[in-house]
Amino acid sequence: MRSKYLFLLYVLFISGAAQAILPIQHWQTPSGAKVYFVENRDIPMLDLSIDFAAGSGMDGTQKPGVASMTNRIMRLGAEGVDEDEIARKTADIGAGVSGRFDSDRAGLSMRTLSSRAEREQAIDVFTRILHQPVFPAGAFEREKTRLISSIKESDIQPASIAGRTFNQLIYSGHPYGQRASGDVESVGKITRDDLVNFYRKHYVARDAIIAIMGDVSREEANALAERITAGLPPSQGAAPQLPVVEAKPQSATRMIPHHASQSHILVGSVAITRDDPDYFPLFVGNYVLGGGGFASRISEEVRQKRGLAYSAYSYFAPLAQKGSFVIGMQTRKDQAKEALDVTMKTLRDYIANGPTAKELDDAKKNLVGGFPLRIDSNRKIHDYLTVIGFYRLPLTYLDDFVKNIERVTAADIKRAIAARVDPDKLVTVVVGAEDTAAAAAAAR
Repeated sequence: MRSKYLFLLYVLFISGAAQAILPIQHWQTPSGAKVYFVENRDIPMLDLSIDFAAGSGMDGTQKPGVASMTNRIMRLGAEGVDEDEIARKTADIGAGVSGRFDSDRAGLSMRTLSSRAEREQAIDVFTRILHQPVFPAGAFEREKTRLISSIKESDIQPASIAGRTFNQLIYSGHPYGQRASGDVESVGKITRDDLVNFYRKHYVARDAIIAIMGDVSREEANALAERITAGLPPSQGAAPQLPVVEAKPQSATRMIPHHASQSHILVGSVAITRDDPDYFPLFVGNYVLGGGGFASRISEEVRQKRGLAYSAYSYFAPLAQKGSFVIGMQTRKDQAKEALDVTMKTLRDYIANGPTAKELDDAKKNLVGGFPLRIDSNRKIHDYLTVIGFYRLPLTYLDDFVKNIERVTAADIKRAIAARVDPDKLVTVVVGAEDTAAAAAAAR
């Protein structure tokens, strides 16, 4: 079935068929929740999720970690079912209920067989967790202790130190710059009431995005959407908004000593929102620069030609507010200076000249050829539905994906990257530099 589906997608792309590859149905419930639905009767499965603007970006500055802990603890007990009962009820029918959490979003997702008995039991558990979380005191204290221990362990890991420092520098003063889990001090201050209040403020039907994929009809999907939003907390005023991310005008360098055998290096800045009109030029352009694995320029120059790192990469991470542009690598301490020198020269050359015709053609072929694999399962399509819904992307986003890649030109890439990445205004973090002065000089 999967190979047949992939073949059909390939034929549709090649033939330029006018019909929608994935006809996404969209509507709004009476409570204000927005629903995105794709019907697929090929397998008897149902994927369902609900997301809210309740990610770590909604944490206050006093107690980072409340958002993530709310999402975690609400799944550990609800009215009439404790943690063990939730696990048993889902395991008995082969279903799964899990949390969804990132900088922008938080919510729940569920996968179950679509047959009525199994689906009903899974939905019952799902709605209880969503509507009636009890935030059990025992689970709260246990998870709080576990989280503090995990944070302490993370605090000494070079990769974690680099990522945390990098985010603090590029998002100075913005919630995106805070650690999603919180730190030892902030987590220690979190109370159960903080979680209850966060849930009541952010997990409201008006702001919900529901994604449904699988073996149900439109009528059944509508009934499911109304059922899972009916018991949510009432809205409390206007929907909370993230503060705007301001571009930082100056560069910054942090050299952090560490006993690790390698230097962990991150270079970048704030750059792109998820609805940026240049998303596809940046997506294709980054594939050439550092997102295409061994075929990318950064990997070629740093790893292939000089053996300075096992992996060297770059990516854009678009968010509701400006997400980051990141170049990353690990290298021996005595090679940090050279690795940074090569990386910065490669970046400057790329910004100045853009991709070659061959690089652009190869990137397009790889991205277009690999697109069917991005939507070759219900779970993957469902994940795209959540992104389309939350970030308000066009319903034709997946149908237009290949066309949007194919229409990107070298001039588009050069213009888009030059407008968002200034090599003279980047943040550089090196954890475990052998020669601080030399590495700092290389980063400039």
